[in-house]
Amino acid sequence: MDYLALYNSWLNDSRLSEEGRKELTSLNGNDSEILYRFGGELQFGTAGMRGFIGMGTNMMNVYTVKRATQGLANYILQLGIEAVNMGVVISYDTRRKSREFALSCAGVLTKNGIKVYVYKKARPVPMLSFAVRKLGCIAGIMITASHNPKEYNGYKVYGEDGAQMSPEATEVVVNYISKITDYLSVEGADYFNNESLLSVDGVTMLDGEFEQDYYDQIIKLSLSPKAVESEGANIKLVYTPVHGTGYEPVTTVLKMMGINAQIVEEQTQPDTEFSTVEVPNPEYKETLSMGINLANKVNADVVFGTDPDCDRLGVALRNKDGEFVALSGNQVGVLLLNYVLTRLKEDGKLKKDSFAVKSFVSTGLAKCVADGFGVELKETPVGFKFIGEKIKEAEESGVGDYIFGFEESCGYLRGTHARDKDAVVASMLFAELVCYYDSIKVSVIDVLEQIYQTYGYFMDKTVSIGFKGLNAMAEMNKAVEEVRQKTIDYIGSEKVLAVRDYLVGTRTVDGKVEKMEYSNLNCLYYEIANGGFVCLRPSGTEPKLKIYYSVCAKTREKATEKFEEVKTAFDKIFNG
Repeated sequence: MDYLALYNSWLNDSRLSEEGRKELTSLNGNDSEILYRFGGELQFGTAGMRGFIGMGTNMMNVYTVKRATQGLANYILQLGIEAVNMGVVISYDTRRKSREFALSCAGVLTKNGIKVYVYKKARPVPMLSFAVRKLGCIAGIMITASHNPKEYNGYKVYGEDGAQMSPEATEVVVNYISKITDYLSVEGADYFNNESLLSVDGVTMLDGEFEQDYYDQIIKLSLSPKAVESEGANIKLVYTPVHGTGYEPVTTVLKMMGINAQIVEEQTQPDTEFSTVEVPNPEYKETLSMGINLANKVNADVVFGTDPDCDRLGVALRNKDGEFVALSGNQVGVLLLNYVLTRLKEDGKLKKDSFAVKSFVSTGLAKCVADGFGVELKETPVGFKFIGEKIKEAEESGVGDYIFGFEESCGYLRGTHARDKDAVVASMLFAELVCYYDSIKVSVIDVLEQIYQTYGYFMDKTVSIGFKGLNAMAEMNKAVEEVRQKTIDYIGSEKVLAVRDYLVGTRTVDGKVEKMEYSNLNCLYYEIANGGFVCLRPSGTEPKLKIYYSVCAKTREKATEKFEEVKTAFDKIFNG
């Protein structure tokens, strides 16, 4: 069926909601928009699915959500009655349609006889991951588009270990989803309010009593109770949840710790439009601008914020000139890693088999810091589920003591209560970090500078190349393949020491080929001097081709020069 026929079949289907019919009717004659919406299907990958909110097979709507949930239900049903009774946890963020989509998921699952747990209120990714593990569920569903603009929403699926579902299980789920060709055929009650769910057999609402277990687990991760006791009530830091799910969890944990934080009141309430920011991504200084304004009023030196599903933490620090600078995810990750290692070592709790984990596109500086403490740093592909796998391996084998993991995209995790990024834990740790350094009369910005002086200045930048249209993914992968066919010995004056091709899972050094742990990932990685690298990788959640740069020099100025040289040279390689 071509896209126009498919459009008309939806438009004229009596099962389509009146809201949906009105929306599709308004598209009449807009051929390009109809093509985008019905010329393909929203792809369901290992990170779930994410897209623009609207009617159509290539959009996020109640019908694509129900179809995906029925595919998940079919997967669970074939696992047997034990899996059915283990159930599925559902949570959602503060975006447009998030609650509606979440309750639609509950309707489909209960229709299939699968036990369901639903959070009463919008709750973050880490609390969903925690609930899957705590309740012993077979799976979890999180409705969120993370830090994307307000026009987006998404659907993430978690496995029984609390990590995002494995590629193997996802492949089975996708197979079940693809067999459902009639999107409007999936049955399931639309529970439009929590009260109606209270009377549904097989549905349990998760409330404050259950959530307290999560908070109690996080408090146990405190590393500097004495510093918090002496400084917590007096430190000056500002926090903003940016209208997302972080407000209640983060402020609850800080209050339990006895840490004072000024809150950006204008951004505490849920807002589907995120009306006070351009995009709800706390990695950007602009997103933290209201927090910075408040910090200037109260003379605070630290501002931090979380994204809509509270799995990412952004931080801004006041520099020596009195101006706020937004730290990158790499810089925050290194500061937290250095802090965790410092405190564990000081307390004699750093074990011989302690290890940290980072994604391979995260800064080379992290390995320098870990080496400085004599701790192993493991590398994984992008996606926190891979960090979760390393935690699981250590637990099952009894070998290895996981202490911290992070990704350059502002995702961090300490503790094993969850298997995904946890900005509640990260917020607590960073606030505690401020208390600790305040107690020894050192500023956080000085700590970062000292790390650079010790290990070298790393300049880490990510360049994104956007692709549009129905063929965006194919065009991105083609661009990577074109680079793969080139022999690259130097990038500017930097000699390529090794080439990692994660598609075939090989690392080539001086013509010798080594097998790597990971494969089937369309990613190219070029190792250069001093732990630096250039990496070419298509995003798994949006149509962007990302080029990651990590270069090292003795000073900021030299590192900047080297970055510009390497970037210019790789631009020529990419476009040549």
